[in-house]
Amino acid sequence: MIAMRARNLYDVDELEVMEVYELFELAKIFKKRMSSPVNKLPIFKDKTVCNLFVEPSTRTKNSFELAEKFLGMNVLNFNTSSSALSKKETLKDTVLTLSSMSIDLYVIRHREPGSPAFISKFTDAQIINAGDGLHAHPTQALLDTFTIFERFGSFKDLRISIIGDYYHSRVIRSNLKLLNKLGANITVCSPSTLTPKSSSLYNMSFTNDVVEAIKGSDVVMGLRMQLERQTDGLFASLKEYNENFGITEELFEKYANKNAILMHPGPINRGVELSGSIADKHYSVINEQVKNGVATRTALIYKMMGGEGI
Repeated sequence: MIAMRARNLYDVDELEVMEVYELFELAKIFKKRMSSPVNKLPIFKDKTVCNLFVEPSTRTKNSFELAEKFLGMNVLNFNTSSSALSKKETLKDTVLTLSSMSIDLYVIRHREPGSPAFISKFTDAQIINAGDGLHAHPTQALLDTFTIFERFGSFKDLRISIIGDYYHSRVIRSNLKLLNKLGANITVCSPSTLTPKSSSLYNMSFTNDVVEAIKGSDVVMGLRMQLERQTDGLFASLKEYNENFGITEELFEKYANKNAILMHPGPINRGVELSGSIADKHYSVINEQVKNGVATRTALIYKMMGGEGI
């Protein structure tokens, strides 16, 4: 097994291509093991992990917790509402307090970009970024690319279209980096008001036309319209957004490739980024993404913490 080059995971930049493929192979093993009668491995029973989620989460937090318990870790779930952070304690002091409890790994989600790297200054524990502001969401990118790899076995000549709220999405930023590393052809479709100026930094095609984006695609990935961040009037209405950028069954079945798959990081706003019941169609792998989130996060923790033998 190739040792991970980086001690912490702030974004997919820390991962070499060979490390990504090794994580995929580990995820396959863990996914199979998780469906067996004996589905826990007490590999890290002497390790303690703190899920430091300062921003709300359902999928990511529960996914990490299942992965940690599968590996036998002692799990400390940090509750913001009942913590000293609600009494204006600084993040630094919170981490210093928690670290006195012999934490080995922090999984952190925070609304401020750079928070995982910031807390590394005050702890010797390893750190995984579970989403920081508009910056990055590396484990979502890992589970997304693993889901694609499971279906197609390669990224060579694969056409992937990502459609939606680019400006507010940390998911797309990490996915663009990782998909570029893996050699996929990427098209992004987004309203001009929801497209960052830095979009030219990535190797991709860009369009405002949803038909052009979907046409000939092997993977169509919708992005969540982040309603909680829509405070600047960047789009006229959700109805208008859906009419112009909603992914419909008609568009998918008419323009995407025959064996194409539909993806979405969740949670879905039905009738906004996805229309009708398209999320429930046979070509949707949205629920498989959730399952793969547990497997890939298990693989990541195992590899980061020096697991040997399964």
